Amino acid sequence: PGAQLTWMDAKVGDWVVTPRHGKPVEIQALWVRALEVGETLARRFGEVDYADWCRNDRSNAIASFRKRFWYEDGGYLYDVIDGPEGDDASLRPNQLYAVSLVDDLVSHDRALQILRLVEEQLLTPVGLRTLAPTDNRYRARYEGGVLERDGAYHQGTVWPFLLGPFVTAWIKVHGKNPSTLKQARSFLDGISAHLKEACLGQLSEMFDAEAPHRARGCYAQAWSVAEPLRTLIEDLGIQAKTQKTTVKRVIIRQRKKTAPQSTQRKGDKSLRRGEDATLNP
Repeated sequence: PGAQLTWMDAKVGDWVVTPRHGKPVEIQALWVRALEVGETLARRFGEVDYADWCRNDRSNAIASFRKRFWYEDGGYLYDVIDGPEGDDASLRPNQLYAVSLVDDLVSHDRALQILRLVEEQLLTPVGLRTLAPTDNRYRARYEGGVLERDGAYHQGTVWPFLLGPFVTAWIKVHGKNPSTLKQARSFLDGISAHLKEACLGQLSEMFDAEAPHRARGCYAQAWSVAEPLRTLIEDLGIQAKTQKTTVKRVIIRQRKKTAPQSTQRKGDKSLRRGEDATLNP
């Protein structure tokens, strides 16, 4: 009970801010996706029994997920089910993985509802809020002492890496055509501008939940860069321009040392190296 089990791992002393004990929604999506990959690899290498096991477990997991995770009153997915206090209906971005990672985990109509709510409540120009503003635990700013900051870490604070699964899910649901791809690309405009702000060419770890969305945390976060970059390449088909470079071979040789030659001419009374410069009376 005192452990923080998912990426929402803030803890102050004995206080686990977002414990999420039970069955977190994104972990279930990752499990179903892992079973799909396991079946594909097993069949490729002739492991038929293991492939069948993965397929059966995947089918059972999908059926169970559809039955248990849909929160009918809200029109979105529970964040966690079977927790110590029952099912958790917090509106968070973790449910996006159920749409982005697996094609048949959520029906198309339900996926549309999820994306509509996420876009209305969680999407900002620089990432996604970690909790809906309508929740009484919501924190608009990541500021104050350790207790206040960690208490806001995943309670509204915006994380830019979540734009990756959001854009992937959005394109899956809305399809690929010039209009939808243009709209999907626009979701990344805010972080494109941020590349020139906190740290040149980098994206910050997180931002305040409310405008002006001040950058917080470390100013060069790997997954803040990785996920938007992934969706640009995989979903939007944008490739970085590369330029061929030529390398010239340069060889530097050291000159051989030669003995110093005296520059004193015959009859020259000037001092030689090492001679005393004291004048005799």
